[in-house]
Amino acid sequence: MREETPERSRPLRSGYTTGSCATATSLAAARLLLGGIASEVAEIVLPKGQHVPMPLVFCRFINGYDAAQGAEAGTVKDAGDDPDVTHGAVVFARVRLSAVAGVRFHAGPGVGTVTRAGLVVPVGEPAINPVPRAMMAAHLGELAAEYGYDGGFDVTIGVEGGEALALKTMNPRLGIVGGLSILGTTGIVRPFSCSAYIASIHQGIDVARANGYQHIAACTGNASEDTMRTRYGLPDIALIEMGDFVGAVLKHLRRAPVARLSICGGFGKLSKLACGHLDLHSAHSSIDLAQLAQWAGAAGADDALQAVILAANTSQQALALTHGKGVPLGDIVCRHALEVARNIVPPTIAVEVFAIDRQGQFVGEAK
Repeated sequence: MREETPERSRPLRSGYTTGSCATATSLAAARLLLGGIASEVAEIVLPKGQHVPMPLVFCRFINGYDAAQGAEAGTVKDAGDDPDVTHGAVVFARVRLSAVAGVRFHAGPGVGTVTRAGLVVPVGEPAINPVPRAMMAAHLGELAAEYGYDGGFDVTIGVEGGEALALKTMNPRLGIVGGLSILGTTGIVRPFSCSAYIASIHQGIDVARANGYQHIAACTGNASEDTMRTRYGLPDIALIEMGDFVGAVLKHLRRAPVARLSICGGFGKLSKLACGHLDLHSAHSSIDLAQLAQWAGAAGADDALQAVILAANTSQQALALTHGKGVPLGDIVCRHALEVARNIVPPTIAVEVFAIDRQGQFVGEAK
């Protein structure tokens, strides 16, 4: 068990995602196969351009010195001050060279396989999300070019003890069987500290106001920030990264109002706000499929469609089902989320809510 974070004022330490760990270890294993170099540290480049050296706990051929059996490398996952279940776990990659070009991913021990529709990874695929896949493919491609190698790679990612750790996550409920997911969109784990995060949200709003910005966009993450930046041309100073703490934004605006507030986030998170939850983290609120089915029914969904929504694996799947039947569930959720927000912020603030999908496309809005 990890020690409790000391209750003292100090900057919280960031860590690295399992996707970053998988990238570093697959790169090190492949470098051993192509160049005969057993690395102690693997330097990777994160999606936003940061260069990160990651220490390795092993880098070796799988069967003695037989390169034909492939190579493996491992690193200890460091989540910083975030209470991540994978903190301290060994994430490893086993790589084999292939005559077939490209990179193929496999689930090793401790990494799950997707068995239900509605997730970002198709059924039957290892639970390795798109950004980690892209990171690994990019690094391996650059390594292949460095050594003049025109073949491909078979990459197996594993997490020691991952199957047991996955029981502490939502993976079993989501139909990810056999272990953890390899995640990450930025490569960095930001520390989950309510007080520190909320303070940064308040500070962001105050700084925007102090610099004359009266239109701010409160966003749940990178995709929603990009969407609002594109739609309105807002500068970074007017983009408030609220994460799961929408309540921190709404309540602070009672003391520090602006003229206009745009709220943008993924459909699932906004469905929680629509149900009245002000902390959108999975530890504090859940997606209410029964409520989504009821709202869809009020908008014309028949009993069969409502039943399918109730049995959906994720909110994204429920959204897709209703969209195919002409029921505007995205707009409905945004309207209810707007009502919740309107009941908290001063009436002088113009509020609008946008829901997006995983590609950053609008799937609902309310003004």
